[in-house]
Amino acid sequence: MSRIQRCDWDQWWRSAAIYQIYPRSFSDSNGDGIGDLAGVLEKIDYLENLGIDAVWFSPFYPSPQHDTGYDVADYLDINPEYGDLETFDKVLAQLHARGIKAIIDVVPNHSSWDHPLFKQALAAEPGDPARDMYMFRKCSDSTPNNWGSMFGGSAWSKVEPLTGKACDRDWWYLHIFDASQPDFNWENPKVHEFFRSYLRFWLDRGVDGFRVDVAHGLVKDPALPDDTVGPDRLHYEGAESDSGRAPDVGPFYNQPGVHDIYREWRSVLDEYGRDRMLVAEAWVNTPEQEAMYVREDEMSQAFNFSVVNCHWEPAALRKVIRRTQEASASVGAPPTWVLSNHDKVRHATRLGYPTGANTDNGIGATDPQPDQEIGLTRALSATAFLAGLPGSIYLYNGEELGLPEATKLPDDARQDPTWKRSGFRVRGRDGCRVPLPWSNAPGSNFGFSPANSSPAWLPQPDDWGKLSVQMQESDPASPLNFYRKMLSVRRDLGLGMGESSWLDSDPEILALQVTGVDGSKIVVVTNLGVNFRPLPPQALGDTAKTVLTTPGIVSPQASQVGTDGQIAPGQTLWIKI
Repeated sequence: MSRIQRCDWDQWWRSAAIYQIYPRSFSDSNGDGIGDLAGVLEKIDYLENLGIDAVWFSPFYPSPQHDTGYDVADYLDINPEYGDLETFDKVLAQLHARGIKAIIDVVPNHSSWDHPLFKQALAAEPGDPARDMYMFRKCSDSTPNNWGSMFGGSAWSKVEPLTGKACDRDWWYLHIFDASQPDFNWENPKVHEFFRSYLRFWLDRGVDGFRVDVAHGLVKDPALPDDTVGPDRLHYEGAESDSGRAPDVGPFYNQPGVHDIYREWRSVLDEYGRDRMLVAEAWVNTPEQEAMYVREDEMSQAFNFSVVNCHWEPAALRKVIRRTQEASASVGAPPTWVLSNHDKVRHATRLGYPTGANTDNGIGATDPQPDQEIGLTRALSATAFLAGLPGSIYLYNGEELGLPEATKLPDDARQDPTWKRSGFRVRGRDGCRVPLPWSNAPGSNFGFSPANSSPAWLPQPDDWGKLSVQMQESDPASPLNFYRKMLSVRRDLGLGMGESSWLDSDPEILALQVTGVDGSKIVVVTNLGVNFRPLPPQALGDTAKTVLTTPGIVSPQASQVGTDGQIAPGQTLWIKI
């Protein structure tokens, strides 16, 4: 049995449905083709009607946008393309007025090279304390070690081309990502002080939590040993990867010292109350390693990437979900479920490929294309299954519309730095970041912008009008209306705050019994096979009633628990018993 052990249910994040807003792609209010905070303000009713408990904003800080905002030039302000602090305060007030919490992205591993701290470091001489805010190293013969950037190429760049100073000829700076994103030196107490001040600035404004970018990467092995992965992390042939991309392992990931940082941050948040939260983006290898980030004195949540990376295969999913539940329970934390975000191919597309297909490097027009019908059916089913389990669930903007990846995005429109740094071999993440369609009017970027606006910052597929909010509102079988019902039933039954136990079932079936906080018992069951399969006996009693079924199933027999007690392929049911 999986039970969430901590009993302080006033901590909202323990069972919340949290909606990720990628500001650049959510809603454009002024017609420049770029989403903004005023656009979010216009969509507050939509967010409330969707039934979410919180939103998470991807970075909205001033930035040169070399990595769409994850290269931060000022941690205490808003990118003028998105608005200003006054507009953010209005968005925050409106969200709070509707009972919706707000989480913002913090990027503590690196800043932009346009940040004043890095500019001061470059202006200083080697050995000056200003340079100790970042990771500078001297090496005359080659790079200080063989570390490779996650975006391709070396993780070290020379300092002299940035300063023009002869004294910098043998100096390098570290950037685990793009060259425009120098890594902070977390061995320096002043870096700690800087981010404590950052946290207090936004907590004082009223934010409810922080999503911590690259949470596993802040601390590096101080000896800077060579990485066994080698310098080419995008074309890796090791046994640990079947995708050609190196896993997030090495001497700059998941070092023990990161946990000291989050204990420090937890103490800052506790000054404001235990309802302020931290969620870790920690790409580690196992659910047990993920759980290390959510011990009582550290973070509140950690994204469950073990499930994100799992294929549509019943035995594998059963194993990883069970391990996640057990690992989370071992530290008294709730599981955190997620299937899509701004870094992954949308799951409505991923699940449309045969089991084992590699989509980690992005998808282009010349690549094999997914089966869209199968992908959407499986995506809705997978989401409904995870949403029925105790814990918190994260949704990525647009998934409620069933949006697929933009798999035919023109290569000359791509902006992900991975595309260029990989020598135009890894297409990257632009396909999941294409702006949302709100209407079927192409002259307004399908309602993303006002009429007669500039083109959207990434081009939308020509057929996205039919997937728009406007077109789905009136269709009771649409993904949008399914998400609304799913979140409403989930909240009414208190499934996120309950406990669960696995049921014996057909090998193609995943089935759990979930007990809500009010004592109601729900069988959450999904069929990952290609044929009708028998439901577990617990779902077949005289009082059994289906309270949720995924749409898009081809057989009319699948709309309700049939007299033959079977579940359709690709279907998820919530059955009250």
